[in-house]
Amino acid sequence: MKLSVIFCTYNREKYLYNALKSVAEQDFRCQDYEIVMVNNNSTDSTENICDQFQVDYPQVKFHYFQETNQGLSYARNRGVKESRGDILVFVDDDATVFDRYLSSVRTFFEAYPDVSACGGPIVPVYEVEKPRWLSRYTEQLLGGALYEGDKEKPFRNGKYPGGGNSAFRKEVFDKYGLFNVELGRKGAGLIGAEEKDLYDRLTRGNEVFYYLPQMGIYHYIPEKKLSESHFRELTYSIGKSERIRTKAVSPKVYRSRKWSECKKWLGSIILFFIYTIRLTPSKGWKLLQFRWNVTRGLLGK
Repeated sequence: MKLSVIFCTYNREKYLYNALKSVAEQDFRCQDYEIVMVNNNSTDSTENICDQFQVDYPQVKFHYFQETNQGLSYARNRGVKESRGDILVFVDDDATVFDRYLSSVRTFFEAYPDVSACGGPIVPVYEVEKPRWLSRYTEQLLGGALYEGDKEKPFRNGKYPGGGNSAFRKEVFDKYGLFNVELGRKGAGLIGAEEKDLYDRLTRGNEVFYYLPQMGIYHYIPEKKLSESHFRELTYSIGKSERIRTKAVSPKVYRSRKWSECKKWLGSIILFFIYTIRLTPSKGWKLLQFRWNVTRGLLGK
């Protein structure tokens, strides 16, 4: 069983080399995996970094591609098409992987032949002090934080792996299609939901995807991602992404998503009062801002 580790990158020169290095220095035979790098029109030194990586790690099968259609979904789809592995592993370009990451992925898919996908923990690493308003809910939003315990288990209740730390059997894309190019980051834009769209298709097909605790990444969070402007744009984009995603499925699904938003408002208000009682009102207030911006994006306001 061969793995294809896919990196899709756009102007991440600060983190890219270490991301590649963390994979190359795994205790895993080089013959059993390849790295597929898709450069999505980066204007920084990405190409030079990739050249240097090839010099430093000549034993690694490294394949470099330039995807000129701007967008993460275009880049991921190119990675799928160019990969030669049985298992396709997507890793964010601003992350480093846990020790024994690759071996844990292969062992899992060998042990569970009927499972189509898996993902694991995402541990945010902040480059500056965490703001006081950051709660575990907003940390999931800004840092992609994900932790479901230390046992293998299926994702339940609408949960699914993070897009920057996920693995699929390649035939998943033959059966369910590629990433929706109307969704996902495009340049500096913050539209997302391409992973949710794919996992919804898998769910409708009765596929199972698992949480794998050994399959973890450290996700690096710069100061700019904690700014007020980034928070506002990101949360609005979440709502807009959901509007695009659900309307593309059916008007009924969009109506259901709006009803779900009402229930999320109720939960956010309850959490606001809980945080206020605990004398951390800034955490509760940030959740209400989050909900307000998502709702505006969902309704197209």
